[in-house]
Amino acid sequence: MSRYPYRLAADIGAAGTLGLIVLQVDETIEQDFRRLLPDPEMALYITRIPSGATLSPETIAQMEHDLPRAAGLLPQAPRFDAVGYACTSGTALIGADRVAELVAGQVRTRHVTNPMTATLAALAHLGVRSVALVSPYTPAVAAGLQRTLEAGGIAVPRAISFGEEVEANVARIDPASIRAAAQEAATHPEVQAVFLSCTNLRTLDVIAPLERDLGIPVLGSNLALAWHMARLAGADQRLRYGCALTGAGGSNR
Repeated sequence: MSRYPYRLAADIGAAGTLGLIVLQVDETIEQDFRRLLPDPEMALYITRIPSGATLSPETIAQMEHDLPRAAGLLPQAPRFDAVGYACTSGTALIGADRVAELVAGQVRTRHVTNPMTATLAALAHLGVRSVALVSPYTPAVAAGLQRTLEAGGIAVPRAISFGEEVEANVARIDPASIRAAAQEAATHPEVQAVFLSCTNLRTLDVIAPLERDLGIPVLGSNLALAWHMARLAGADQRLRYGCALTGAGGSNR
């Protein structure tokens, strides 16, 4: 067999290189990211982290031990612009700084983020200081998320949860139920925006309709994370979704 000469091309991600650490049980975020970041010049690499079939403080805590190995399974050759740990409640329990430390020790990246940090950045970008919180979690998990928002300077005058513990069910909660819960939560007079928490919740198709109905910004974990990762990569203009956060469509106040 003869050997044929070749040349090496540039990295795939001409517009940015992103990494995503996804929960084993998550069925939603990858579908959302394909829609939010369809640009072929944006490279997106995905790894999975073991996670329990039920969501509890104990199963979330275990992810702290598994996070370095999951991050280490991302490709080692590229230098990432941003790597996201795709678990909102996990970040609230483990802590954003600890997540960043564990991920950055395993992969070459300029930035590490997560849905919680991304949401706080998005709320600051929108000038929002008070949100209604809608989540699928049990009370023990939802309370940790609310505390994290409040520690970040965001008031939570109204919080609604579906009280679901089984992750397979979370991915199948009807978007119409999510929309109805958000409309109920937004009736509080102090609410300036709605945050739909959880990367496994099917929020993407209800965000724009809710913004039209409510007249205020609406964020989901996946939208906020995609926006923040693209922004950290200097490529947020490549995000394809019309809403208040992206400056296309959205709220009227």
